[in-house]
Amino acid sequence: MKIVGTAIIVDEQKRVLIGQRPEGKALPGLWEFPGGKQEENETIEQCIVREIYEELNIKCVVGDFLMSVSKKYEHGDFKLMVYQVFVNDFSSMQANVHQNLRWISPQEMNPNDFPPADVEIITFLQKNF
Repeated sequence: MKIVGTAIIVDEQKRVLIGQRPEGKALPGLWEFPGGKQEENETIEQCIVREIYEELNIKCVVGDFLMSVSKKYEHGDFKLMVYQVFVNDFSSMQANVHQNLRWISPQEMNPNDFPPADVEIITFLQKNF
């Protein structure tokens, strides 16, 4: 099972940052929360910091653990470790991995636009953010 550090980044308007998965990867075109697979000898917090820098070109601080979600896909089994993540400066943010980036309120999130593992995260965000 692959462990995935998943970042919930919220702005001042309580919108959450999401990225659109690129063509050529599993689940292309779907929206997801930033993050990625944990590497060997790396804590989940270190994974999130590294992935956010690689994906978005921004530095972050990992906050509270929110939840975990496990899901089996054709391309593998994944456990998403979901954390609230804080960013002080978005000025250098760019989409290094995703086709598009978007700020959206949890209430506007359509579960059909996200991978199945993210549906539980959306439900959590809609109840708690």
